[in-house]
Amino acid sequence: MLPDRTKSRLSTLYTRRQLQAPLRVRDFFDNCAAKVSLRALTFGLTLSLTPAMLLGQTAIPNTPAGSALRAWLDAYNSGDSARAAAFLRTYQVDFPIRNSFNFRQMTGGFDLVSVEVSEPRHVEFFLRPRNTPAMIAYGMLDVAAGSPTNISGNAFPLGPNVATEALRIDRVTRVAVVGRAAAVLDSFYFSPELGKRMADSLRARLARGTYDRYRNGPGLALRLNADLAEIAHDKHLGISYVPTPPPKQPAGEAPPAPSHADLDETNCGFKKVEQLDGNIGYLRFDSFEEAALCGSTASAAMTFLAGTRALIIDLRENGGGHDIGALIASYLFDRRTHLDDMWDRYANSTRQSWTQDSVPGRRFGGTKPIYVLTSAHTFSAAEAFAYDLQALKRATIVGETTAGGAHPASEGRLGEHFAISVPWGNSINPITGTNWEGVGVVPDVKVSADEALAVAQKLIRDRAP
Repeated sequence: MLPDRTKSRLSTLYTRRQLQAPLRVRDFFDNCAAKVSLRALTFGLTLSLTPAMLLGQTAIPNTPAGSALRAWLDAYNSGDSARAAAFLRTYQVDFPIRNSFNFRQMTGGFDLVSVEVSEPRHVEFFLRPRNTPAMIAYGMLDVAAGSPTNISGNAFPLGPNVATEALRIDRVTRVAVVGRAAAVLDSFYFSPELGKRMADSLRARLARGTYDRYRNGPGLALRLNADLAEIAHDKHLGISYVPTPPPKQPAGEAPPAPSHADLDETNCGFKKVEQLDGNIGYLRFDSFEEAALCGSTASAAMTFLAGTRALIIDLRENGGGHDIGALIASYLFDRRTHLDDMWDRYANSTRQSWTQDSVPGRRFGGTKPIYVLTSAHTFSAAEAFAYDLQALKRATIVGETTAGGAHPASEGRLGEHFAISVPWGNSINPITGTNWEGVGVVPDVKVSADEALAVAQKLIRDRAP
C-alpha cells in the first residue's frame, strides 16, 4: 500500500487539463485550463478514517477467494521477505498485489476490518494499516476460474471521517455512472477503437445486470476499473470514488492552478542538488511541475551542476507531472534536439517537443556522462524523460523497470462522487516509433532501486581516466 506522500505522485501527468462536473460529454474538454490524470489505482494507496475491528475478530470466508486473501495477508503481515517470495512463487498475481510488498515497512501490516462481499471467486473487504490504525481502505480480490492460484486485486482510498453507510449507492446511481463512463470513453479515449470496445463492454455488462450486486461506491469503481483493464491495460485510465467531493467550480471556470506559494512549499519538487565526491553532480527531483512556474528553479539547479564531470539524475521517487522536462533536457544537449511527439485525439494533431535553442544560465552540455536512476514507481512524465534520453543515447538508465504509463490523461466527474481519468493522447518517440506504455522504461543497468545510486557512482568511477 502506498504512503501519503505517494498519493500525489499517482495523480500527476505531463500537463494539466482539469474537467468540470457534472460532466457533459459534448463539452468534456471545454473550458480546460490544463491536463490532469489519476493514475489507474493500485493495490496500495492512501488510507482513511473509519472505525475498525481487529483481524482476529473478522472471519475470512472459506472460499477460493478467501483462501487467497488469507494467504496474501499472512505473507504481507509476516514482514518476512522469504515468506513474501514464497507467496509470489505460489500465486500468479497482478502488479498491484506484487507491488504492495514494497510498502510493508511503511504500513506495518494490515488488519482486516470487515468482509463486505463474499462469493466463491470474489471478495471485497476493508483493511487498515497497523502503523496508522485510524485509517482504512476498501479492497477487492478475484480468483481466476479454474485456477485458484491466479489472483488479481485492487484497493480504493477513502476520504477522512467516512462512515461505511455513506458509501451506499442505488441502481439509479449505478446506471448513471456506467452510462456516463461509456459515453466519455467512446468519445474521448485516445484510441477510438479501444474506446468503443470499452464503452460497448460497459453497456453490455450493465444490461446483463453485472453491476447490480455493487451496493457501495468503492466496490463499483473497483469493478469498473477491473473491467476496463481487461481491454485497455492503461495505467492512466481509472474510475475513482470520492466520498467527499471537492467544491464544484463555477460553470466555464477551471480549478485554480498551483500558486508560486504552493510550489515554494515543495521547492517545485527539487529535493537535492549537490556536488558529490569526485565532482559528480547529483540532482533529485520528485515531480515535474510547469515550466512557466518552476523554470527559474530548474535553471538554477542545472546551472549549479554545469561544471561537474558527470551527472546523476534521481527519478526514483518521481511520479511525473507537467512540461518542465523539455527545459531540463535542454541543459543536457549542445544543440536543438527532438525529444518526443504527442498525438492529441481531441485536437487531432501531433505536437513535437524539442530542447530549447537557448537557456538561462550555463548548460551541462552534450558530451559528459549522465546516469538516470529509476524505480518501479517512476511514472508518467518522469518515464518520458528517462525514455527520451535513453533513446537518444544521452543517458544510462540505472535501477528498476518503471511503472509503464505513457498516455496523458484528463479527469472529469461522472457524478457527485465518481470521477474518471481518460487518456486523450499517445506519446510517440521519434527514434523508437513507440513508447513505454505497459512495459515501462527498461534500465540499461538493472539493479534494485536501493542500490541504484551506489551503482551509478561506481560506473562513473570506473570510467574515470
